[in-house]
Amino acid sequence: MLSLLTNHPLISALVLILIDLGLWRLISANGSNWKLVVRLVIFALFSILLFNEGMNPLEPAPWADNVPLHLAATGLQIGWWLFGARTLTVLIGAVMMQRVGHTGRLLQDLLGAVIFLIAVIAALAYVLELPVKGVLATSGALAIIVGLALQSTLSDVFSGIVLNTTKPYQLDDWISIDGTEGRVTDIDWRATRLQTSQGSMVVIPNSLAAKAKIINFSRPSDMFGVSISLQLSPHARPQTVLDALERAMQGCRYLLSKPAPSVALKGSSASGVEYEISGFVVSMDQKRMVRNLLFDLAYRHLQASGVSLLSSVESNASAVLSRPRALLDSSNMFSTLRQEEKDTFSQNMTLQTFRAGDMILPAGEVSDHLFIIESGVVSVQLSRGGVKFESGRMGPGEVIGEGGILSDTALPAEFSAKTACSLYRIEKDYLKPCLDARHDISEAMTALLDFRLHKAQALTQEVPKVVVKKGFLRWLRSRA
Repeated sequence: MLSLLTNHPLISALVLILIDLGLWRLISANGSNWKLVVRLVIFALFSILLFNEGMNPLEPAPWADNVPLHLAATGLQIGWWLFGARTLTVLIGAVMMQRVGHTGRLLQDLLGAVIFLIAVIAALAYVLELPVKGVLATSGALAIIVGLALQSTLSDVFSGIVLNTTKPYQLDDWISIDGTEGRVTDIDWRATRLQTSQGSMVVIPNSLAAKAKIINFSRPSDMFGVSISLQLSPHARPQTVLDALERAMQGCRYLLSKPAPSVALKGSSASGVEYEISGFVVSMDQKRMVRNLLFDLAYRHLQASGVSLLSSVESNASAVLSRPRALLDSSNMFSTLRQEEKDTFSQNMTLQTFRAGDMILPAGEVSDHLFIIESGVVSVQLSRGGVKFESGRMGPGEVIGEGGILSDTALPAEFSAKTACSLYRIEKDYLKPCLDARHDISEAMTALLDFRLHKAQALTQEVPKVVVKKGFLRWLRSRA
């Protein structure tokens, strides 16, 4: 191998460059460390070969009397400067990637351009022995002309430097730039790329982003705002609406307690009154789900309070139907009953109220009655390893105690009043014959019971502890 390098230095140097280019293409991105090591080794061999054969890149090429050899040596010496510049930029890029990640990509590109410019000037000065001052003067004049021609592009570049320095957003942040909302997928020397919620790609020039109003939904990283607006009947008393929306807000356990969520009246007109529920969640992925849940909870709690939605005419349905009768209409469980069956059913329902914190049904108790929530929020708690935790919250129209009605089964869950609650109670002695006659309701209640039992079993199952392996290196770090 050494004899081959010594006997044919020019060919060997060219082969080393080709090997470097080939291996750089063949080695995958996952082996970036190997790519860097291979490039350093090949550059070292290339440098040794040139210096040993008298082709010092700091001096003009030898063999001035042999034109072909002189030109080949000159090309290899210029190639050494470019090869060295590329190796240095790759090395700096690898170091910066470990320290600052992808946010420093623009700085890496600019630093690489400066290094290549220095390498070109050095090659012109040392290898070709050109007057550098004249070249710099000429290049300065040329730079002014190019700068005027590329004024907008340079504005994007310098704006990109400002954005990378101040860091108003980073990769994977959800932001809004002048009303354009999306996730940051790339920040380069010219533009910022966003992927919108519809899946489309938006390219925003850095000069525009630097001047625009930027809203970063990902800062702080553990808190994301979510809000919904509702247009309600102007005939409804505002305090009644606010109380119902407060219960809807408390029925959503995904909202953070700090900062506390809130309900507010935003504006009113002859056509309707606008109310808003606002709060915070722990991740961006929860925003859409929580918004949908808040709309559903708001509808159910407002309906339980007799408030009309999106209507300028007050509904008279609540005046015609009694409260237990209206509750049966809104309940998914009993909505299939005929009108006369609902009338008879509603006459056998007893109203029972609970204050916040009161126990409705203890864990493990077999219920001899069924509760239908008329208004308020019910908290469901389970126990795992002797520690209680909240597994869910229930609202108007949902039922409690179906296990005792169907099969004398007790749920491991504890049901308590999160807020002041009104529940209608139906005794087992009356309900059991009705379920025997109406198999559709019995099957729906059985499916609900099976779902709750499986969910309770999954949530209370003990999670096996992961044993951390302690090796010699971990022991040394702990001793350091």
